[in-house]
Amino acid sequence: MCGIVGYIGHREAYPIVIKGLKRLEYRGYDSAGVMTFDGESISVCKTKGKVADLEAKADAESNSNGSIGMGHTRWATHGVPNDVNSHPHVSNSGNLVIIHNGIIENYAPLKEELINRGYAFKSDTDTEVLVNLIEEIQKNENLKIGKAVQVALNQVVGAYAIAVFDKTRPSEIVVARLGSPLAIGVGEGEYFIASDASPFIEYTSNAVYLEDGEIAIIRKDQPLKVKKIHDDSSVDPYIQQLQMNLEQIEKGGYDHFMMKEIFEQPNVIKDTYRGRLHADKGLIQMAGIEDNLEKFLNAKRIIIIACGTSWHAGLVAEYIFEEFARISVEVEYASEFRYRNPIINKDDVVIAISQSGETADTMAAIKLAKEAGAFVFGVCNVVGSSISRETHAGAYTHAGPEIGVASTKAFTTQITVLTMIALRLAKAKGTLSHSDFHRYLLELELIPEKVKEALETNEIAKEIAATFKEVSNCLYLGRGYNFPVALEGALKLKEISYIHAEGYPAAEMKHGPIALIDENMPVIVVAPIQGHYDKIVSNIQEIKSRSGRIIAVVTKGDTEVRKLADFVIEIPETSDALSPLITTIPLQLLSYHIAVLRECNVDQPRNLAKSVTVE
Repeated sequence: MCGIVGYIGHREAYPIVIKGLKRLEYRGYDSAGVMTFDGESISVCKTKGKVADLEAKADAESNSNGSIGMGHTRWATHGVPNDVNSHPHVSNSGNLVIIHNGIIENYAPLKEELINRGYAFKSDTDTEVLVNLIEEIQKNENLKIGKAVQVALNQVVGAYAIAVFDKTRPSEIVVARLGSPLAIGVGEGEYFIASDASPFIEYTSNAVYLEDGEIAIIRKDQPLKVKKIHDDSSVDPYIQQLQMNLEQIEKGGYDHFMMKEIFEQPNVIKDTYRGRLHADKGLIQMAGIEDNLEKFLNAKRIIIIACGTSWHAGLVAEYIFEEFARISVEVEYASEFRYRNPIINKDDVVIAISQSGETADTMAAIKLAKEAGAFVFGVCNVVGSSISRETHAGAYTHAGPEIGVASTKAFTTQITVLTMIALRLAKAKGTLSHSDFHRYLLELELIPEKVKEALETNEIAKEIAATFKEVSNCLYLGRGYNFPVALEGALKLKEISYIHAEGYPAAEMKHGPIALIDENMPVIVVAPIQGHYDKIVSNIQEIKSRSGRIIAVVTKGDTEVRKLADFVIEIPETSDALSPLITTIPLQLLSYHIAVLRECNVDQPRNLAKSVTVE
């Protein structure tokens, strides 16, 4: 959600900033802007729309020179999406420029006070209030920009990642963060600023990830200075090596990042269990689990907190943990968990799941759980992310950058990690027989090849999509392990094609949704041979008797459902517990092709952001 890019060094800043903004388009936005400084004057260009619109406008104005620059993609919070509300924002004197991700919750009284002191405002944003607050503090207390920013941030309430430039100090940029991610790329005599590392990966592999409550003074040709915002104590910045490369964030010949990421799943699932799963030795070895095994074994309950697709992965994990390890599991929306005064015990284990590792509600829920004394374990994809640093321990999914807003490989790699944890606990507790444990290890090792086989249904999914591209509603049904897959399938369709869709446990169809079924309602049924097959066949018969149009995902060789369904997508057989890793593939493909046929923006669906870093 929103994106920040900045550069200070010896190169031309504008091309770096524009390219960086394009790399951050996946985060979701409705407007964009860029600022450059040529040594004498500040140039600001901003517009509603895409980065391409910004680039065209900036090129037409031809005033984007200089070796210092900042850019922003905005997802509207305060104020409608338009040119004026777009970032960067400039202070009343014209000396200060700011870009900001997040929300300043107490902006209204601050704005009123500044108006009383003679300040005028052009936009409706909280960000313009912040830049003028910084200016007022700087003027009244005769402070350098770094200290003025620090004082101002101690007066605001909310979440932010900011970059501030002061024309009177033309060789530095001040950045700070609280609740919104910010990375600093460290080069030779130059620095890069971004919401994540993707904008600067081609220039440097060294990065500093600011922690919550930190402020940094960035000066070209000088060491980075980092302090705590609230107590002014110095921080020794930790420079880490980035684990992504340029090839990972390019489309690689695919039309969309989403399609690329769908087809990456055989490899990334293998990457997820590489070095952890040793089927030949009958072992699962995960450092985060081995180092904290007693906490898991002594837990009376596991609470899983997540949002969106990650919540669906958590629902799959609930089935797996309870069946394999016989531990009680509750799965909570992080956004609800943090507000309902939940009962959290010191012997609870809380597992927080997030692709980005930056989800605001999940971060807040983690802090709540830690305050209650629970052990918090993170499952996320992005190395160095906030959640990976805030949790007591964790496991990375190693899926590589996921650029498409609609998560695909995040879902399957999260399930892979969670399955390995459940199996490791089951072995330690003796809740699975030796033969069953070994069988699951062997089957999990085969999943990448079976996913690859499931991807061969791409052309069938495309043909089915052509039939249903104009529908208004869809129903997704699944049972047991595949009920969460039905929820995830419906979410994917909603996200990228804008067709209303709902997922249900198949047995719940008779408790309401069956009223919707007629010849115009496509029903997607996840019906593998393993699990509650006979029951779901009965559900399909009920749909058929009401003229519903059935798309069935079935195990290869199925005959019974084939007789009833209008369209069939076959997948390879696997165990019931691991089937979500396979059954979700054709649903991803179906959603993708429907969205493409409807001419939707697959990678950047309207109103959505990749990482929800504000409430």
